[in-house]
Amino acid sequence: MSSSKVSMLFFLCSITISLVAVVASAGNFYQDYEVMFGDQHAKVLENGQIITLALDKSSGAGFKSKNAYLFGKFDMQIKLQPGNSAGTVTTFYLSSSGANHDEIDFEFLGNSTGEPYTIHTNVYAQGQGLKEQQFHLWFDPTQDFHTYSIVWNTKRIIFLVDDSPIRVFNNLESIGLPFPKNQSMGIYATFWNADDWATQGGRVKTDWSLAPFTASYRNFNINACPGSQGPSCASTSTERSAVGSSWKNQGLNAAERNRLRWVQSKFMVYDYCTDRIKFNKDLPRECKHSRI
Repeated sequence: MSSSKVSMLFFLCSITISLVAVVASAGNFYQDYEVMFGDQHAKVLENGQIITLALDKSSGAGFKSKNAYLFGKFDMQIKLQPGNSAGTVTTFYLSSSGANHDEIDFEFLGNSTGEPYTIHTNVYAQGQGLKEQQFHLWFDPTQDFHTYSIVWNTKRIIFLVDDSPIRVFNNLESIGLPFPKNQSMGIYATFWNADDWATQGGRVKTDWSLAPFTASYRNFNINACPGSQGPSCASTSTERSAVGSSWKNQGLNAAERNRLRWVQSKFMVYDYCTDRIKFNKDLPRECKHSRI
């Protein structure tokens, strides 16, 4: 066989190996997801391009991925319920199962008409949570779809809104803190009633006369390691930055760190690292370390 043919064969084999190691899906709902609960409250539209979840007094709805993943970048475009959404919770999150589960959360807490949604973020590692940060947004999330992303690699977790980082949770195993690293997680999205806590601590209840409420999801992008591949799929020896670079080593460059500081200074409404009442003045150890 000629050297040119050998080179071409090697090139094609390399592409095939890469495709096996990392799942990249621009996602049709039917391809990667299935309805989890709610039955008729979940409607798949436009040949799998959009799913709407409805909430009324009888039920909410939710869907989940057919597969589990261990590290990756996960995008979901969501349009939230407009008007009075008090008591409702719209979610997009990753989670494993079991008592010592790992979880990475986006939760959108509804509010009274004219008041903004609160984006609630949290990270669980080996069953340990209580790492909440909450934000308002610099746009109306009910008027159009916006992209909410989770980047999860061996070094950090990055929460992004329309490619703007709003939170970074670093791997601090070096000081003995757990980090989601060994458990595969599925992708979940739900729309449900939580008026016992969601809006102003449960003081504002869901107005069922406005039901059904509706949240819409589309562009179910997955670029991730299948759980069966294990941590080796996401291993890398090169540290790079910029949101546009590979999720395997994604961090923040100077401009993105400035954007993160801007979001947190202008729009953060709660940070567990300042809540001395919850932690009885003894803040978690990671709060002493830079999270940028």
